[in-house]
Amino acid sequence: QVQLVESGGGLVQAGDSLRLSCAASGRTFSTYAMGWFRQAPGKEREFVAGISFNGGQVYYTESLKGRFTISRDNAKNTVYLQMNGLKPEDTAVYYCAADQDPHTLVVKTTPEYWGQGTQVTVSS
Repeated sequence: QVQLVESGGGLVQAGDSLRLSCAASGRTFSTYAMGWFRQAPGKEREFVAGISFNGGQVYYTESLKGRFTISRDNAKNTVYLQMNGLKPEDTAVYYCAADQDPHTLVVKTTPEYWGQGTQVTVSS
């Protein structure tokens, strides 16, 4: 069982940066691929970024490459999402997710574990 708790969301202006954090419980964090998803009002949840169990591979949705960076610290059981140059269209609830199979997380986008989400609002 893995529990995920996101933090770091908030209200920012266009062009600002935010760093989201996701703290995971359990001793097996380092065996899980981790990822971030988001869901904007009236839209389906979409994949944002993913990272392999040891951080050796990262994955991004094409439109966010260059602005968002995912990273992890296995010693702290934490995964991060650095978001730069935020735009109003980045407004969404951001969810942390975990699965031991990166394919399930990144390609099938059906990870086993989800956090409760953190709201990011970008004003113009």
